Amino acid sequence: MRLDRLRLQPDERFAFFQGFLKNPARVGSVIPSSRFLERRVVELAEVDRAQSVVELGPGTGGTTRALLRAMAPEARLLGIELDADFVRILSPMRDPRLVIHHGDARDLERHLRMHRFPAPEVVVSGIPFSTMPRRLGREIVQAVFNVLAPGGRFVAYQVRDRVGELGREFFGRPQVQVELLNVPPMRVYRWVKPSVPLMQQAS
Repeated sequence: MRLDRLRLQPDERFAFFQGFLKNPARVGSVIPSSRFLERRVVELAEVDRAQSVVELGPGTGGTTRALLRAMAPEARLLGIELDADFVRILSPMRDPRLVIHHGDARDLERHLRMHRFPAPEVVVSGIPFSTMPRRLGREIVQAVFNVLAPGGRFVAYQVRDRVGELGREFFGRPQVQVELLNVPPMRVYRWVKPSVPLMQQAS
Protein backbone atom coordinates (compact mmCIF):
# COMPACT_ATOMS: atom_id res chain seq x y z
CA MET A 1 0.00 0.00 0.00
CA ARG A 2 1.43 3.40 -0.94
CA LEU A 3 0.80 5.79 1.92
CA ASP A 4 1.31 8.82 -0.32
CA ARG A 5 -1.85 7.80 -2.17
CA LEU A 6 -3.87 7.98 1.05
CA ARG A 7 -3.99 11.78 0.81
CA LEU A 8 -6.27 13.70 -1.53
CA GLN A 9 -4.18 15.37 -4.24
CA PRO A 10 -4.86 18.92 -5.58
CA ASP A 11 -5.81 17.66 -9.04
CA GLU A 12 -8.34 15.31 -7.42
CA ARG A 13 -9.96 18.25 -5.62
CA PHE A 14 -10.33 19.95 -8.99
CA ALA A 15 -11.80 16.77 -10.45
CA PHE A 16 -14.36 16.70 -7.62
CA PHE A 17 -15.36 20.28 -8.45
CA GLN A 18 -15.63 19.36 -12.12
CA GLY A 19 -17.84 16.42 -11.21
CA PHE A 20 -20.13 18.73 -9.26
CA LEU A 21 -20.42 21.12 -12.21
CA LYS A 22 -21.14 18.25 -14.59
CA ASN A 23 -23.77 16.59 -12.42
CA PRO A 24 -24.57 18.40 -9.13
CA ALA A 25 -27.49 16.08 -8.41
CA ARG A 26 -25.13 13.11 -8.35
CA VAL A 27 -22.15 14.67 -6.55
CA GLY A 28 -24.02 16.93 -4.14
CA SER A 29 -21.12 19.13 -2.95
CA VAL A 30 -18.59 21.52 -4.45
CA ILE A 31 -15.58 20.18 -2.53
CA PRO A 32 -14.68 16.82 -0.95
CA SER A 33 -15.32 15.95 2.69
CA SER A 34 -13.13 17.52 5.37
CA ARG A 35 -10.87 15.37 7.55
CA PHE A 36 -13.17 16.17 10.47
CA LEU A 37 -16.16 14.72 8.66
CA GLU A 38 -14.13 11.71 7.53
CA ARG A 39 -13.03 11.05 11.12
CA ARG A 40 -16.61 11.28 12.41
CA VAL A 41 -17.89 8.89 9.72
CA VAL A 42 -15.15 6.36 10.44
CA GLU A 43 -15.80 6.47 14.19
CA LEU A 44 -19.59 6.14 13.88
CA ALA A 45 -19.23 3.25 11.44
CA GLU A 46 -16.78 1.47 13.78
CA VAL A 47 -14.79 0.49 10.72
CA ASP A 48 -11.95 -0.95 12.77
CA ARG A 49 -14.27 -3.79 13.89
CA ALA A 50 -15.44 -4.72 10.37
CA GLN A 51 -14.13 -7.33 7.96
CA SER A 52 -16.39 -6.40 5.03
CA VAL A 53 -17.01 -2.71 4.26
CA VAL A 54 -18.91 -1.03 1.41
CA GLU A 55 -18.68 2.61 0.36
CA LEU A 56 -21.39 4.03 -1.91
CA GLY A 57 -20.22 7.01 -3.97
CA PRO A 58 -16.52 7.26 -3.03
CA GLY A 59 -16.05 10.20 -5.43
CA THR A 60 -12.34 11.07 -5.60
CA GLY A 61 -11.49 8.86 -2.65
CA GLY A 62 -11.08 11.10 0.40
CA THR A 63 -13.39 9.06 2.61
CA THR A 64 -12.09 5.88 0.99
CA ARG A 65 -8.60 6.68 2.24
CA ALA A 66 -9.93 7.41 5.73
CA LEU A 67 -11.71 4.05 5.76
CA LEU A 68 -8.57 2.22 4.65
CA ARG A 69 -6.48 3.90 7.33
CA ALA A 70 -8.91 2.67 9.99
CA MET A 71 -9.55 -0.83 8.62
CA ALA A 72 -7.88 -3.99 9.84
CA PRO A 73 -5.16 -5.48 7.58
CA GLU A 74 -7.35 -8.47 6.67
CA ALA A 75 -10.55 -6.44 6.02
CA ARG A 76 -11.87 -5.64 2.53
CA LEU A 77 -13.53 -2.52 1.08
CA LEU A 78 -15.81 -2.42 -1.95
CA GLY A 79 -16.28 1.07 -3.41
CA ILE A 80 -19.26 1.44 -5.76
CA GLU A 81 -19.10 4.53 -7.94
CA LEU A 82 -21.53 5.53 -10.71
CA ASP A 83 -19.42 8.33 -12.23
CA ALA A 84 -16.90 6.97 -14.76
CA ASP A 85 -14.56 9.96 -14.30
CA PHE A 86 -14.32 9.29 -10.56
CA VAL A 87 -13.73 5.58 -11.24
CA ARG A 88 -10.69 6.51 -13.35
CA ILE A 89 -9.34 8.63 -10.49
CA LEU A 90 -9.95 5.88 -7.92
CA SER A 91 -8.49 3.04 -9.99
CA PRO A 92 -4.79 3.85 -9.36
CA MET A 93 -5.26 3.53 -5.59
CA ARG A 94 -3.02 0.59 -4.70
CA ASP A 95 -4.33 -1.24 -1.67
CA PRO A 96 -4.96 -4.99 -1.80
CA ARG A 97 -7.99 -4.56 0.48
CA LEU A 98 -9.76 -2.21 -1.97
CA VAL A 99 -12.00 -3.08 -4.93
CA ILE A 100 -13.47 -0.25 -7.02
CA HIS A 101 -16.59 -1.13 -8.99
CA HIS A 102 -18.28 1.03 -11.63
CA GLY A 103 -21.96 0.47 -11.02
CA ASP A 104 -25.31 1.39 -9.50
CA ALA A 105 -25.87 1.22 -5.73
CA ARG A 106 -29.28 -0.36 -6.32
CA ASP A 107 -27.47 -3.48 -7.58
CA LEU A 108 -25.48 -3.79 -4.37
CA GLU A 109 -26.28 -7.46 -3.81
CA ARG A 110 -25.08 -8.40 -7.30
CA HIS A 111 -21.87 -6.37 -6.91
CA LEU A 112 -21.09 -8.13 -3.64
CA ARG A 113 -21.57 -11.54 -5.25
CA MET A 114 -19.44 -10.58 -8.24
CA HIS A 115 -16.48 -9.66 -6.04
CA ARG A 116 -17.10 -12.44 -3.49
CA PHE A 117 -17.71 -10.13 -0.56
CA PRO A 118 -19.58 -11.48 2.47
CA ALA A 119 -22.48 -9.54 3.96
CA PRO A 120 -20.95 -6.19 4.96
CA GLU A 121 -20.80 -5.13 8.59
CA VAL A 122 -20.52 -1.49 7.44
CA VAL A 123 -22.04 0.47 4.57
CA VAL A 124 -20.96 4.12 4.27
CA SER A 125 -22.73 6.44 1.84
CA GLY A 126 -21.99 9.95 0.66
CA ILE A 127 -24.35 9.93 -2.31
CA PRO A 128 -26.83 12.85 -2.13
CA PHE A 129 -30.24 11.31 -1.44
CA SER A 130 -31.91 14.74 -1.31
CA THR A 131 -31.23 15.48 -4.99
CA MET A 132 -32.44 12.16 -6.42
CA PRO A 133 -36.01 10.96 -6.95
CA ARG A 134 -37.49 9.60 -3.74
CA ARG A 135 -38.20 6.22 -5.35
CA LEU A 136 -34.55 5.85 -6.37
CA GLY A 137 -33.37 6.77 -2.88
CA ARG A 138 -35.73 4.27 -1.32
CA GLU A 139 -34.45 1.51 -3.60
CA ILE A 140 -30.86 2.25 -2.57
CA VAL A 141 -31.68 2.23 1.16
CA GLN A 142 -33.61 -1.02 0.72
CA ALA A 143 -30.63 -2.55 -1.11
CA VAL A 144 -28.39 -1.55 1.81
CA PHE A 145 -30.82 -3.05 4.32
CA ASN A 146 -31.09 -6.30 2.36
CA VAL A 147 -27.32 -6.97 2.27
CA LEU A 148 -26.20 -5.56 5.62
CA ALA A 149 -25.30 -8.17 8.22
CA PRO A 150 -27.46 -8.20 11.39
CA GLY A 151 -25.91 -5.72 13.80
CA GLY A 152 -24.18 -3.99 10.88
CA ARG A 153 -23.89 -0.21 10.64
CA PHE A 154 -25.24 2.01 7.87
CA VAL A 155 -23.71 5.50 8.01
CA ALA A 156 -24.74 8.25 5.59
CA TYR A 157 -23.45 11.82 5.58
CA GLN A 158 -25.83 14.33 4.02
CA VAL A 159 -26.68 18.01 3.81
CA ARG A 160 -30.44 17.42 4.15
CA ASP A 161 -32.73 14.96 5.95
CA ARG A 162 -34.05 12.87 3.02
CA VAL A 163 -31.99 9.79 3.88
CA GLY A 164 -33.24 10.04 7.47
CA GLU A 165 -36.82 9.82 6.26
CA LEU A 166 -36.07 6.92 3.92
CA GLY A 167 -34.00 4.99 6.43
CA ARG A 168 -36.67 5.04 9.15
CA GLU A 169 -38.88 2.74 7.09
CA PHE A 170 -36.28 -0.04 7.11
CA PHE A 171 -33.96 0.61 10.05
CA GLY A 172 -36.00 2.68 12.47
CA ARG A 173 -34.91 5.91 14.09
CA PRO A 174 -31.31 6.95 13.34
CA GLN A 175 -28.61 8.39 15.54
CA VAL A 176 -27.83 11.83 14.09
CA GLN A 177 -24.77 14.01 14.57
CA VAL A 178 -23.77 17.26 12.85
CA GLU A 179 -20.25 18.02 11.63
CA LEU A 180 -19.85 21.79 11.42
CA LEU A 181 -16.20 21.64 10.34
CA ASN A 182 -17.09 20.81 6.77
CA VAL A 183 -18.23 22.84 3.76
CA PRO A 184 -21.17 22.60 3.78
CA PRO A 185 -21.91 21.36 7.33
CA MET A 186 -23.07 17.75 7.22
CA ARG A 187 -25.55 15.62 9.11
CA VAL A 188 -24.22 12.15 9.78
CA TYR A 189 -26.85 9.43 10.15
CA ARG A 190 -26.13 6.07 11.77
CA TRP A 191 -28.32 2.98 11.92
CA VAL A 192 -27.65 -0.46 13.32
CA LYS A 193 -29.53 -3.22 11.51
CA PRO A 194 -31.81 -5.04 13.95
CA SER A 195 -31.53 -8.80 14.23
CA VAL A 196 -35.29 -9.01 13.79
CA PRO A 197 -36.83 -6.97 10.89
CA LEU A 198 -39.04 -4.04 11.96
CA MET A 199 -42.06 -5.62 10.27
CA GLN A 200 -41.76 -8.72 12.50
CA GLN A 201 -41.21 -6.58 15.61
CA ALA A 202 -44.49 -4.75 14.91
CA SER A 203 -46.49 -7.95 14.46
